[in-house]
Amino acid sequence: MLENYLSILLFIFVGLAVGVVPMTLGWLLAPNHPDSEKLSPYECGFEAFEDARMKFDVRYYLVAILFILFDLEIAFLFPWAIVLNEIGLFGFVAMMIFLSILIVGFIYEWMKGALEWD
Repeated sequence: MLENYLSILLFIFVGLAVGVVPMTLGWLLAPNHPDSEKLSPYECGFEAFEDARMKFDVRYYLVAILFILFDLEIAFLFPWAIVLNEIGLFGFVAMMIFLSILIVGFIYEWMKGALEWD
């Protein structure tokens, strides 16, 4: 019975090792030479000045939404690619329609200049 859980336990250990070992090595081996530029506050592409209630440019939110949109697109592509043989032509056509809608949205955003930085 326990041999059924061995692969899950191994996956957890490998995942923890991949996450913890590089951070520990970086902490132990990285040079630590802080200067004024490294210690300065930096947020959203400009120097912090004024109070915390100042308005942000809407482009930051738009880029974040576009990132989430295309990140979710990739999240749908992986399971689709795995089961493509089982779902056949119907699944292929459905995914092509989905990708076409996303491409049309991306082209619309591009033509409107939403991805341009002034």
